[in-house]
Amino acid sequence: MTFQYICLGLMRYKVVKKLSYSVHYSNGIMSTKTKKAEPKKKRRVGRTPKYEQWLEPDNLIKLEGWARNGLTDEQIANNIGINRTTLYAWKAKYTDFSNALKRGKEVIDIMVENALLKSAMGYKYDEVVKERIYNPETGESEIVEVKRTTKDVAPNSTSLIFWLKNRRPADWRDTKNIDAAVEVKNPFDGIDTADIKKLIGDN
Repeated sequence: MTFQYICLGLMRYKVVKKLSYSVHYSNGIMSTKTKKAEPKKKRRVGRTPKYEQWLEPDNLIKLEGWARNGLTDEQIANNIGINRTTLYAWKAKYTDFSNALKRGKEVIDIMVENALLKSAMGYKYDEVVKERIYNPETGESEIVEVKRTTKDVAPNSTSLIFWLKNRRPADWRDTKNIDAAVEVKNPFDGIDTADIKKLIGDN
């Protein structure tokens, strides 16, 4: 009977302390061996990794737009919420991510080149003057074009020089290495030593 009470007490102790016991009964002596209960594994419930979010079509379009608007890599990384090193790692690892940034930058580069060339070459534009005029037929005021003048913008010399220096640096760089063969003629060439001594009065 005493043995049963002991076992019952051990079982209750196991429940309260959340411990597992192994009971050994040898040579009429009962011993218990404790072992810590293994913690339950927590199920990981988290958000989608950030890089996967930026591989989605909508976010790739957003990346392309940022690059097209002229944002630097540091500014783009800040918009995403990462540092510049992580941005470079994503560009190296994920092709879609890298291509989106390249497409945007290619567009803005072409736009800048066209604007620079336009400034260098000069261009024309229409100056439009509009006025609000009352229309008796409708009884309302309307904005109507009353004058259009075509004006010329002269070529910008700074833009022109910048374009030439970058497109044709060999011809338009600031410094040039000029190789010239300079011949130094000896005034005493063809005169023998005796005549030279007479000229200098060395007898």
